[in-house]
Amino acid sequence: MDAIRTRRSIRKYKPAPVPESVLKEVLNAARLAPSADNAQPWKMVVVRDEETKVRLAVASNGQKFIAQASLVLVVCGLPDEAFQTVGGYMSSHVIDATIALDHLTLAAHAQGLGTCWIASFKEDKVREILGIPEDVRVIALTPLGYPDETPEKSPRKNLEELVIFERYQ
Repeated sequence: MDAIRTRRSIRKYKPAPVPESVLKEVLNAARLAPSADNAQPWKMVVVRDEETKVRLAVASNGQKFIAQASLVLVVCGLPDEAFQTVGGYMSSHVIDATIALDHLTLAAHAQGLGTCWIASFKEDKVREILGIPEDVRVIALTPLGYPDETPEKSPRKNLEELVIFERYQ
C-alpha cells in the first residue's frame, strides 16, 4: 500500500544507470502479473541506446524527458495470443499488458526508481524505430530511472464518486 500511495509520475531523471539486478527484479514483477486465461500476451522492449531513446521521445509527441532516464520500456500487446472474448466482445491484450506495466511501476517505485506512463505516442513511429511487427500493438511506454524530482501528490476523486453498490446509478 505504501508504494501505491506514494508512487508519482516522474519527468526528471538522474543520469545514474539502473543495475541489472534491479532491472531484473522490476521486470520479474511484470512477469508475475495476472492475465486473462493466463495467456500473458505481452512483451517489453528494454531500450538503453541513447539515440533510440531520443527517437522514442520524439515519437512520443516530443516528451524530451523520456530520453533522460537510464532506459525506456516499451510495452507491447500480442492480440493473437490473448484471450479473445473478454466480456464477449474484446481481446485481453491491452488489459493484460497494462496490468503487467502497473506491477512493474509499483515494483520500480519500491526499488527507488521512477516511471511515467506514456500514452501519448505515435504507434507507427514507435513500431518503425524498434522493428515491431504489424501483428503486435504498442500499448504504452515508460522511462525507468532514478528520480531527480519529488512531485506533489495529484488529486484523486473521493471513493464515493468511484464506487457504486448493487446497481449502476
